[in-house]
Amino acid sequence: MQQFNGIRPPPVRAAPDPLMRIVLEPRPEPSRRAGLLSPLLAVAATLVLGFILFWAVDKDPWQAFQVFFVQPLATAYGVGELLLKAGPLMLCAIGLAIGYRANVWNIGAEGQLTMGGIAAGGLALMFNDSSAPWLLPAMIVAGALGGMAWAAIPAWLRTRFNANEILTSLMLVYVATHLLSFLVHGPWRDPEGFNFPQSKMFAENALLPNIFPGTRLNAGFLVALAAVAAGWLFMARSLAGFQMRVAGLAPAAAEYAGISARRIVWLSMLAGGVCAGIAGVNEAAGPLGQLQPTISPGYGFAAIIVAFVGRLHAVGILLASLLMSLLYLGGESAQVTLALPAAVTGLFQGTLLFFLLAADVFIHYRVRFTRYPTRLATSEA
Repeated sequence: MQQFNGIRPPPVRAAPDPLMRIVLEPRPEPSRRAGLLSPLLAVAATLVLGFILFWAVDKDPWQAFQVFFVQPLATAYGVGELLLKAGPLMLCAIGLAIGYRANVWNIGAEGQLTMGGIAAGGLALMFNDSSAPWLLPAMIVAGALGGMAWAAIPAWLRTRFNANEILTSLMLVYVATHLLSFLVHGPWRDPEGFNFPQSKMFAENALLPNIFPGTRLNAGFLVALAAVAAGWLFMARSLAGFQMRVAGLAPAAAEYAGISARRIVWLSMLAGGVCAGIAGVNEAAGPLGQLQPTISPGYGFAAIIVAFVGRLHAVGILLASLLMSLLYLGGESAQVTLALPAAVTGLFQGTLLFFLLAADVFIHYRVRFTRYPTRLATSEA
């Protein structure tokens, strides 16, 4: 090696190969077709994972799928149960979807459902000896007001103190649950109920009438269908619905157009509270016929998945609520037939949401592999 002025230059190592980097690059315009097909892909991926999980726990996957998805619908009673459970899911999901379109994230539908049941149940117990025909309509109104009042708390905290509505609405779920537990363990407990934590049974005129003989399906399902139709009209055909979509898609444009952000928050939260409160009435005055420590198996939380699987659209919510209802029925059937734990229902629900969110990532972003050079080492120690 050459020397300069008697000094040997330091050896130079070759630069290492560039490293590979994965980049999520926003797409100029997400595919509308992919957005509509992604729920189907998420469902298919959930079924494939379910097949693997059943095999992993030493259950025949084909028998498990039959028990989970076919057996619950083999009878008219099973179909009635499917529609019965789909009703509150539809109601909660359509109310949440209205707010989600405006980027107002109400996570407390479960608590608003509970408060709707409490308000309606309190009215039913107050007039338990009455045969007045107005009692059931009054219970529906009371349930809607109860859910709306509970949703108004996070709306006020958001608009007054800029508190995050995700946290406040979620924390209020537990307040509502404990309030219901206090009532059925204390002042509203049935004195003739052998000390069980439950209220008196509601009078006949305080119960939703059955619409499908031989099943428990009641008029609450018709109320849910009406709410879905009203939600579609509101979101697609009303000025307020248009303003909420603008506020969700382009907040700066909405502010420039003079659309009140405070009004959007209040509309979003109250719409979700009204729908969830009516869902609570459907449960209390429907299959339960009384107040119990728990009047919902988690419909308010499952409705969040229903809203997103349904793409925040009324028709999609209708179909997604039927799918989620089938998961509830399948989980109950799997507990009895296959001795699987109750958590299997939540497992399928969470997996479905996970795959849906993963599909959304690839709809809005493309994966690109790039190389970038590493820092060169120019000398040896």
